[in-house]
Order: sequence, then structure tokens, then C-alpha cells
Amino acid sequence: MTHLILPAANRRLFLRSSALGLGGVALASLLGQSAEKPRGTPGVLDKPHHPPKAKRIIYLFMAGGPSQLDLFDHKPLLNEKNGTDLPDSVRKGQRLTGMSGNQSLLPLAGSIFKFDKHGKCGATVSDLLPNTAKMVDDLAFVKSCHTEAINHDPAITFFQTGSQLAGRPAFGSWLSYGLGSLNANLPAFVVLVSKDKTEQGLYARLWGNGFLPSTHQGVQFRSGKDPVLYLQNPDGVSRDGRRKMLDRLAELNKLQAEQEGDPEILARVEQYEMAYRMQTSVPEVMDLSREPKEVFDLYGEDAKKPGTFAANCLLARRLAERDVRFIQLYHPGWDHHGGLPGGIRKQAKEVDRAGYGLVQDLKRLGMLDDTLVVWGGEFGRTSYSQGKLTATDYGRDHHPRCFTMWFAGGGIKPGVTFGSTDEYGYSVAENGVHVHDVQATLLHLLGIDHEKLTYKFQGRYYRLTDVHGTVVKDVLA
Repeated sequence: MTHLILPAANRRLFLRSSALGLGGVALASLLGQSAEKPRGTPGVLDKPHHPPKAKRIIYLFMAGGPSQLDLFDHKPLLNEKNGTDLPDSVRKGQRLTGMSGNQSLLPLAGSIFKFDKHGKCGATVSDLLPNTAKMVDDLAFVKSCHTEAINHDPAITFFQTGSQLAGRPAFGSWLSYGLGSLNANLPAFVVLVSKDKTEQGLYARLWGNGFLPSTHQGVQFRSGKDPVLYLQNPDGVSRDGRRKMLDRLAELNKLQAEQEGDPEILARVEQYEMAYRMQTSVPEVMDLSREPKEVFDLYGEDAKKPGTFAANCLLARRLAERDVRFIQLYHPGWDHHGGLPGGIRKQAKEVDRAGYGLVQDLKRLGMLDDTLVVWGGEFGRTSYSQGKLTATDYGRDHHPRCFTMWFAGGGIKPGVTFGSTDEYGYSVAENGVHVHDVQATLLHLLGIDHEKLTYKFQGRYYRLTDVHGTVVKDVLA
């Protein structure tokens, strides 16, 4: 039997020709869309691995690490032992950050805020979040979340990309890659960051595509004159002129694709076309002027101020209405190493009414059933005080061993609390939920088996959940 062995040059030619055959079809499809109404783009999956419960995710990320001990996880023992040193039997040698590791004492700090049980489910919420307390029967609380990172950058990167090391694709990029887009006039992955907040640990790579094609990267929308940077035509360039330029540029890119066979060339064309369509779709979605008064009443007065968390929550609902697949809101400012009571009061006020408004608005519109809402930060806070403890003031250091998140809609079982921490609020007592478990569960609700959505890069198959992760079935409806 004769085996044909192609010379290296011929192998390259074969690969280029193959790429052109596939790429030419994609390019022709993109160019053909310029003259007709654009359609959503499919993902790599022909269909979901199983029937999805949710179509989209709105992820409210509380950057900085909100104190679960002052919001959700009530620990009366800390008040009883307030000021006494954290027992070694509780700490068990756990590493501390350099900010409190040199303290001679780690004085336990009971919360100064009042906790009550709310709703039919009896969920515990502090008086910092009166509006959240009103909707506990719509929420699933997970009080046993834990992570591996103790500092902001690796911890946020871990939640957003599944790895503490920079460079992996973001959660929204994985969804765009796997499931595609439902609206070709808007990105599948949109990012909103609250204005005038300390952006500690927030970098554009958190919504980057990593090694996935660049069409899957997140796009940040901003408040102000230019919601998306460099989107509008320069002075003197008309929309018709832009269209002609893109058509000629696409022809040049087609020639380059024929020579190189690089799929990123096609991704470049697709991004140019998306930007062109966004010139009309973005101003329309950003315009809140037609929202009725009762909607602003739901979200609160801040919803009328562009760039606030409340305005971004309302914008997230509008993006969800237009079938944006993954909408990421970042609200920094929760890093309360000192002056926690005053700082957390301000933060809680900024997010409480708006988060409540978002869930109720989705519910009002019949969208909560297929929209998954997530609330949480990158880690929790310590049960001991960092720095000086007084009757009215204290701080809390980073704490990866346990913290609380809540979830609503999109296949989540409402009115449940899953997992618990020990009586000191220091470690998980039962049903621990790792970062990869959270990611696996969210993917599951969108119809994706987290072990099967992979991408081969540099000889290895990667996935969002790396090499482990378990779906938390107890919080599923």
C-alpha cells in the first residue's frame, strides 16, 4: 500500500486551501449580511448538551469582597465573644494577608447591624439590605462558597476566568463561543462598571477572550457621550462612506485570508461589521428616556444618573430584553479593611434598591424565568477585626474560606439557603461550594455540560472549570 507524504510546502498549501474553503463561506456570510437584517451567530455547539433553563446571565459582581458577616451570615457568638482573640482551634493555621498577619491579636468582631429572618423561607438578612430582605423568597442563598485566592487580582480573575493566572477566556467569552449570539446587532458579552468607584483589581482582561477567537471578547459600555469607545465615525466620515470602506476592507481581508488561512482575519471582519451595526443599536439601548416613571421607582433615584449601579441594572434589563447572552456588572468598593460600618452602609445603599428593582422588573416582564441573576464578590471577610476594634468601628481582612452569594431566576430554586459556616463564621461547616462548582452550575442552567465545552490551545484542552467542578443540584428548581 502506497502512502502519500506531502512536502512541507504542499502541506502548508493544503492547510491554507482548507482554511480558505471554510473561511470563505464564513466571510461570504458576513458580507451578505450587510445588505439584509443581521441574524444572530451560532456557537460551536450545534445545540445545548441538555435542555437549558436560562437563556442569559446578569452577573452582579461586588468587587472587593463584601462582608457576609454583616449582610447575610449572622453569627451571635461573635457578638458574645467580641474583642477576644480568635482561637487557634478555629484558625487552624490558615494563612493571613500581610495586612493583618502581623497583628499580635486577632480580636473577634461581632456585627453592629441587626439581623432578622424574612419571607416564608426565613432567610436571614441584615438591616443593611431592607429591599433584598423583601425578595428572599425569590432568591437562593449559598452561604458556603469558598475560593483558593486570598488577594483581589487572582481572586477576581479566578471567578471570571476559572484560573488565578491571567490570560484565560472570561465566562462570557465561553458562553459566546459555545452558544453564540441571539442578537447580531449587539455583542453577546457586555460589561458595565459603576462610575466613580475604586476599580481595585478590575482590568479589561477580565472580560477578554484569552485564546478564544477575538469575536468572543466582552465589550465595555460606558456612561457619557461615547458608550463604546471608537465606535462612532470620525468627523467628515458619513455612514455611507463607512459602509463603502468596510466593503473594500473586507475584500482586502479576503485576499489575506486566501494567503494566510488565519481565522483571526475572519474574526476581524466580523468585528468591523458588528461595530458598524452597533452605531445604531447602542444609542437605542442606552437611551433610558422612554422608560416609564414606575420603572425608575423600582430601581430608585440613582437609576436616572448614568453610570451608577442602579442605572446599569436598568441597562442590564434592556440588554437582556435584546437577548445579550452575558451581562456583567462590576460594582467596586467593598474592600473594607477599616471603617467597615460606614463604608458598607454606603455600598449596601447603592446596590440594595437596584438589585431588588432588577429582579422585580424581570419578574414583571416575565423574563425572570429564563434570566439567571447572580450576586457576589471574589471572597468574604474575616470574623476578626483588622486593626483597632471599637464599639462602633472595625475592619475585616480578606477571607477565602467562606462567603455568601445569591442567585435568582433561570432555573434556580427560590426561597432556599444552601450550605452553612461554623459558629465563628470562619470555615465552611457543610456543603462547601467551590468557585468551579458555581461556574459548573451556571453553565448547566444554560444547557452546557462544563466538562464538554472545551478549546484546544497549545496542545491542551481547556475549559472554564479547569479540571474539576460539580453542579450544585440542591439549588436547582
